[in-house]
Amino acid sequence: MTDPTFDHRALDPVIHSRIRLSVMAILASVEDAEFTFLRDRVGATDGNLSTHLGRLDAAGYVDGERALQDGRAVTRYRLTDEGRRAFEGYLKHMDSLLNGLDP
Repeated sequence: MTDPTFDHRALDPVIHSRIRLSVMAILASVEDAEFTFLRDRVGATDGNLSTHLGRLDAAGYVDGERALQDGRAVTRYRLTDEGRRAFEGYLKHMDSLLNGLDP
């Protein structure tokens, strides 16, 4: 029998990746962020970050909006309400893992 307090399967697999977790943490602390800001902060390549943002977008956790800025295309990302709830739930479960509490 698995103790639900320490059940790794309860971790959200969409968030539980180093890059996606970092992106979620950044976006939870700002209103929105430009793609290049996210790329530079998490230390990912353009292609790698695009793949991870695509997974977060497909899950409904982030929303990207493209616009022209100074004659160039810029994409800004923000957490959706669903993404914020998922991230808060992820953090709560991580806290329970680290502190041995019921989630």
